[in-house]
Amino acid sequence: MLRSINLLSSTNLLSGYTIAATDGDIGHVYDFYFDDESWTICYLVVDTGNWLPGRKVLIAPEALGQPDWQSGKFPVMLSKDRIKNSPDIDATGPVSRQQEAELHHFYEWQPYWTPVGLMTPEYPFTTRGRTDIPSKLEEELEMVDQQAYESSLRSTKEVKGYHIQASDGEIGHVEDFIADDATWIIRYMVVDTRNWLPGKKVLISPQWVDEIEWGQAKVYVELSQEQIKNGPEYDPAAPVNREYETRLYDFYGRPTYWSKKEREKEVV
Repeated sequence: MLRSINLLSSTNLLSGYTIAATDGDIGHVYDFYFDDESWTICYLVVDTGNWLPGRKVLIAPEALGQPDWQSGKFPVMLSKDRIKNSPDIDATGPVSRQQEAELHHFYEWQPYWTPVGLMTPEYPFTTRGRTDIPSKLEEELEMVDQQAYESSLRSTKEVKGYHIQASDGEIGHVEDFIADDATWIIRYMVVDTRNWLPGKKVLISPQWVDEIEWGQAKVYVELSQEQIKNGPEYDPAAPVNREYETRLYDFYGRPTYWSKKEREKEVV
């Protein structure tokens, strides 16, 4: 997997990175699909270019090896032949949960939407069409099945451009996302306020979002225009490090996500 320390990267920057299978390059990163409940990136959308003309494939982060950040290359622990024979999913439109299920079954990836305790090689994550499920698992699997077939995937390309609505008016639009390289959790949306605060970009955590109207392409946040106006400015050329994050959370008076993680470690 990726770097275990807390380092944050722009999805705009990662777009275009080369994806290298175990026996050759297959294309480049075109987009990212994230779960709109956990704000975790679930797939890299890979444009296969001339290798598989007209086809884009989905690769889960768990299939990635250690990236070469200097050359801009993501190694994938899959062969070109295996990727070529994977389920052909139209990655330019909505991806259904059934398509995800087929993809995870093909690659033997752990479905992110299913409790790990209910997964075994013999009894996969869905009861649909199954006749060989032991009675002790049937009820639990049926409950998972009822919840599992509504996909909550969103495209970063789609959400870029969504308008940001503060508590007292509009403040700009989503320009980029900042994700944790170790966990693939989206930590921030980059908001461009050029139409209100010329030249200023700010970071907003998904945890500060009140509501998203997907049909209206609008994000409502629990912050006022004045708060954002005086908040720490984001510089795309500078790293988003813990020092900057601390200033950001201190300014808005919000609990930090890393403090929560430390508390959870202490409980364990």
